[in-house]
Formats: sequence, structure tokens, C-alpha cells
Amino acid sequence: MTDHQSGNRINGAASSRPGVATIVDVAERAGVSVRTASRVVNKSPLVNSETRLRVEAAIEALDFSPSARARGLRSGRSNLIGVIQGDANSHTIGAIQHGIVTSCTAQGFELVVHSALVEDPDLVRNVREFIQRSRVDGVIVLSPTSEEPKLPEVLAGLHIPAVALGARYVAGYSGMLVSGESIATRAMAEHFYDLGHRRIALVTGSPERQSSQERAGGFIAALEERGVHLAPHHVAQGDYTFAGGLEAGHRLLSGEDRPSAIFACNDVSAIGVLKAATKLGLRVPEDVAIAGFDDSDIAAMVSPSLTTIRRPLQRMARQATEWLIEMIHGDPSASAVGPVELELVVRESTVAGG
Repeated sequence: MTDHQSGNRINGAASSRPGVATIVDVAERAGVSVRTASRVVNKSPLVNSETRLRVEAAIEALDFSPSARARGLRSGRSNLIGVIQGDANSHTIGAIQHGIVTSCTAQGFELVVHSALVEDPDLVRNVREFIQRSRVDGVIVLSPTSEEPKLPEVLAGLHIPAVALGARYVAGYSGMLVSGESIATRAMAEHFYDLGHRRIALVTGSPERQSSQERAGGFIAALEERGVHLAPHHVAQGDYTFAGGLEAGHRLLSGEDRPSAIFACNDVSAIGVLKAATKLGLRVPEDVAIAGFDDSDIAAMVSPSLTTIRRPLQRMARQATEWLIEMIHGDPSASAVGPVELELVVRESTVAGG
């Protein structure tokens, strides 16, 4: 149970100052237990709609405002949520952090962001020390950091809940949202094929990243099922950066056997390819169709606008935060593994006027 301000009484309840309502006042006015009133304040799903409305009416009538500091002191919590990230792509990270902050703030938690790169040989120790130092109540682990197989065990040993986001399921997290990336890129391959493209190229991400493996794997498999096999010189190694996409695009589009369509495994790389096409005097999509992955904010800003796979980043972030806060409050049913469906978004870079 989460505690709030306490002191002298209004309507017989304790209050620290005359006229200042407490969670006890709210519970008495609504005719519920303090535990139930606290659950409503903390937006727990474990309260039926009729009871919730009664408690919310009491909160409004009493002008009750919960004290985050008091909640933390009395529950032994810090009211801090940690986000562990190792992705340099500000366009995706920004959307995820916005979704997390929105949910945290609404429920009286603050956000602490910590960088933990997968390339760091001391990643696990790095994360352990961050948690011990910051005393966060729980963590959200973003990909690619979530791919580190030793991390879930370390987090479990620290006795804090952890929700992860990733392209594949990783055992040991308290909860995990797994995005269906290979299924989504199959849809991208079908889109290219249905448009009549047969000379198709691919710009991958780093081969060590699970997201790159899933995205490239689904795309290639769907094309091969349709009898289209990517030529070796039509597969370019990228790194999810604009510079990497620009270099890959220039190489793919400068050769004699120029592809008619290129899929890059994220939007930033795809925009690099788009820049290369423009520099070479090629029209998009008339001379070459180009598509990306993520539907980050820049996808609709460039010209032509970018066909892409939409990952609902803010919705994923809010879901992960809601799960984590439920776990922090001790809800045993909060632990879950959830698939995330992605969506093909067709724009001008593959269909003129799309």
C-alpha cells in the first residue's frame, strides 16, 4: 500500500495542516479501504470502474494531492524509474523517452536515463553500479542493450523489476515487449514485389544486432518465396547511420546493375540512400524506390516522404512503463510478454504521390 500526507484530521482523518486532505480522508469519503483509494491514486488496474469513479469524486471534492515524497519515504521507494539505453539514434530514443516520461509523471515517478553500450565489456557491471547508486525502483531496458544475455539475471539478483524492449524474446526479464520485425519486413518485400520490382537491394544494420538480423531475414525470406534472390552485390552492409546509408546507397546506385528498389533497415540509413540517389541525379521513386524502417519523425519530413515500417514507439514505451509501475506496486499479474504488431506505411518514396 502506498502512503500519502498525514497529520490532523478533516472529517475525522489525520492531516498535517488544517484543511489539507489525506488519503485516509479520501478513503472515508468514498467508503473504501485506504488500500483501494491508494490504488486509484496510483492508477492501478485492480479497481472496478464504479469504485474508481467514487474515489475520483472524493479526490476532487477534497482537493486531495498526493505527496510523492511522502509516498517514497513511507514505502521505502525512491519513486525513480531507470531507463537503460545504448542506441545512438536520437529519432527513436526521443520518441521512446517521451512515452516513458508521460506515463511516469502521471503516476508520480521521475525518470533517470543511463547509457550502457553493448560494445562495453563492462556493461553488466556498469548497469549494476548504476542501479545500486541511483536506487531506482525498476528499470526499462531498451534494445540493443536488452540483448545482453547476462543482464536479466543481474537485474533479478538486485531484486528490482525490469521490462525490456527488443526484436527477439530474451529470457529472464520481468516483462518484455517483442516487436514483430521479420513479419513487418516480409510485408515490405511483398510491397516491392507487387510494384513489379525484381532487381532489389538491401542495406542492413550491424550484423550483431538482433533487429538487423530480424529485419533482413524477413525481407530476404519473403522475396525468395517469390523467386527473387538478392544478388550478392545488391546487399550492402550498413550501420543504422546516415553516413552508412549514404555510402551504401552510392555504391549500390553507381554500378551498372543498378537496383530498381532499395530497402534500408532503418529510416536514417534510408534517408542516406535517398541523398545518394539525389546526388546521382536519380528520381525517386521513378528511377529507384527507397524504403526504411521505424517511421521515426524524419520519415514524413523528407522529400519525397519515406515509405517505412511503423514501430509504435510511444505506445510501446507507455505499455512498458505501465507494466513496470504495476510490478513496483506488487501486482503479480503485471509480468508479461507482449508481441507488438508493426505496420507498413506507404509514402512517396515507393509510390509517386503515395
